[in-house]
Amino acid sequence: MNQVAIVSGKGGTGKTSVCASLVELAGNKVVADCDVEAPNLHLLLNFKELWRRDYYGSKTAVMNRDKCRQCGKCIDVCRFQAIKNFTINELKCEGCAACVYICPEQAIRIEDTVTGETVLSKSGAGLFSHARLKIGADGSGKLVTEVRKNASDNAAEEDLIIIDGSPGIACVVIASITGCNAILIVSEPTLSGEHDLGRVLDLADHFGIRALVCINKYDLNPEMACKIERYCKNRKAEVVGKIPFDRDVGTSISRGIPVINMPESKAGAAIREMWELLTKGGLLNENCHSNGR
Repeated sequence: MNQVAIVSGKGGTGKTSVCASLVELAGNKVVADCDVEAPNLHLLLNFKELWRRDYYGSKTAVMNRDKCRQCGKCIDVCRFQAIKNFTINELKCEGCAACVYICPEQAIRIEDTVTGETVLSKSGAGLFSHARLKIGADGSGKLVTEVRKNASDNAAEEDLIIIDGSPGIACVVIASITGCNAILIVSEPTLSGEHDLGRVLDLADHFGIRALVCINKYDLNPEMACKIERYCKNRKAEVVGKIPFDRDVGTSISRGIPVINMPESKAGAAIREMWELLTKGGLLNENCHSNGR
């Protein structure tokens, strides 16, 4: 099964808008939103939840105050300063269990902690795996892995998994792209866009993943767009799409639909051309071609 992740070096490049349109164009696929810290792909997909489950992504210490005789050994051994006045702060606790081993009264135990929730939904575009990390919780990379696992485990006849990744190059992005056939990097014609594009290309090179590039709103700064094209050529990264600035993108977002569904949209037409190039270029097999929308 092919897996393609849409990523970006920075936020605000239009990554999710591009992803939603590619989801609409693809035929036989499963969709995964791996931006678990700030997911928004669901805003552009009409879906119905099939199930929602708590995700236990970390461990924390829990104190039994009835057993505690306040000797203070747990406070001394906690390097994270998570224990104060013999009360454990869950947000500071790393679950290392040092306090458990040092406590002479066995008044502390380690418990699994809910750090988020995973969701499997059914949309008009197919199965949709997504999740949300709790505010202040860690383990975002592990939750991304769970989202991808839910997508692959529930795939039946689908030939493709389309992943909406996170911006940047942190562990959550690494978890999103590991094992993918290719990544599509959505960039923008700015100095920071070029810089952050280079960081994602470095990440793709490190993991040996084929990198494709799309320049969004390229006509707002044609000179920089050309510079990015030259940079990609030097890095042996193929530019597969150039999307013009289009106010229909904002309109489509406000309506909660992919821009590809706006008939007169120039951006939608450019994304459709990019999709044709991707499929004809051999990135996807013949069963993943357009669903005719």
